[in-house]
Amino acid sequence: MIRSAQLALAAVAALAVAGCETVTVAGFKPSGEPALATATVVPGAGPVATASPDEVRDDLALGKEHFRARNYGLAELHFRRAVEIRAGDVEAWLGLAASYDQLKRFELADRAYARAFGIAGPTPELLNNRGYSYLLRGDLRRASRDLAEASLKDPADERIQNNLKALDERARRR
Repeated sequence: MIRSAQLALAAVAALAVAGCETVTVAGFKPSGEPALATATVVPGAGPVATASPDEVRDDLALGKEHFRARNYGLAELHFRRAVEIRAGDVEAWLGLAASYDQLKRFELADRAYARAFGIAGPTPELLNNRGYSYLLRGDLRRASRDLAEASLKDPADERIQNNLKALDERARRR
């Protein structure tokens, strides 16, 4: 089976031969950081490589399993694979962002949250998770803004209310 990195390199080579000016490849950036954006657009061309829906589900399920087991590095790996295969999967982006939060890779978490918001908009779940991310960083102002907005959209959500309580406790300790 050809690995995603090999497929990505093959895609770059094919696009270079085709005369494509801009190439974005899943998993690669000039800075050496893992890339979050995974789309390569060539007008009139179909996808270079495809994956079965089972592969996406498997990576998503494995990401969730590892996250629940607090294996955040492995969770990040599987969520990243899931978004590389299907960039429009908000659940995979949310899992990736939460994994980055736990790994204290907040800049990458911000990028993953931005992609999730771009797909689904400001849902209570996304606002809650990003608010919790800001809480982890100690950014109480932005945490308060996101958690308050999440609570307005879904006042009965227990997770949102718990995060608001944690925010209040943290603010009182300051």
